[in-house]
Amino acid sequence: MERQVHVIPFRVLEKIEQVNEIPTGVEMIQAPKIWDQTKGKGITVAILDTGCDITHPDLKERIVGGINFTNDDGGKTDAYMDYNGHGTHVAGTIAATKNNNGVVGVAPEANLLIIKVLDKHGSGQYDWIINGINYAVEQKADIISMSLGGPENLPALHEAIQKAVAANILVICAAGNEGDGVDSTDEFDYPGCYNEVISVGAIDLERHSSNFSNSNNEVDLVGPGEKILSTYLNGTYATLSGTSMATPHVAGAMALIKVLVNASFERNLTERELYAQLIKRTVPLGNSPKLEGNGLVYLNVMDELSEVFNPKFVAKLLSL
Repeated sequence: MERQVHVIPFRVLEKIEQVNEIPTGVEMIQAPKIWDQTKGKGITVAILDTGCDITHPDLKERIVGGINFTNDDGGKTDAYMDYNGHGTHVAGTIAATKNNNGVVGVAPEANLLIIKVLDKHGSGQYDWIINGINYAVEQKADIISMSLGGPENLPALHEAIQKAVAANILVICAAGNEGDGVDSTDEFDYPGCYNEVISVGAIDLERHSSNFSNSNNEVDLVGPGEKILSTYLNGTYATLSGTSMATPHVAGAMALIKVLVNASFERNLTERELYAQLIKRTVPLGNSPKLEGNGLVYLNVMDELSEVFNPKFVAKLLSL
């Protein structure tokens, strides 16, 4: 029996034909407040998933290439259409175009590299994942987003991730959906619990930790992961839940952060430095670090902190 990786289990809550809004999760992490500075232009996010609806009106302008490592479509490498829906939903949260119709992603001008490593059933061989990671490295992606996992710690998979990180690529993974809501028990999913990846847990839209979100000491931060509206198959939209949905919020946020901080420092920051800049933009929610890591990604926290230390504000406080 072949060892396999699967999409992180997720729930399709509702399918919708037409929408026109900025999803609540995108608003919650304060992405729109960054868009006057950057929308992620010039950053390429490699999505290792079930492919993508490449004709979706909110996504087709963002896709710069792709490849298929699965057996779908007879194994044709240039056929990376999504027949599952999971990959398309992830893609929309990262970078759905701001076109006054449909939904808007966190980084609506970022490029998407579609790397199909999971088939129409949401399953994939470890070799497909490893080949997908290596392809993202070859294509010089800035960020890898993986909302997939399995129970097995495979050295070859770990090595591929280490190679990507060494190439200055930020590897962002779902923590997993085997949680029981109790931080005293650990649930591990690979690659999400490798130390080298940025492991993302989930919260609901009221900022409560999601009961299904894995808890362990490798969770780095959390993102919105319940009732998440995004793009779906055949040009439609759907509301889904899972750490799979939290992960692309962080991938999109990282695209925005990379543009901002490289411009600010006037050099290209390393993967470790970029990770530090991400963690600077988190807000603790009061849960155990095993559930939320450093907290919720909150993109304009630096601006809000600078307001706190604004001389006029401080003078006003001191006069009270």
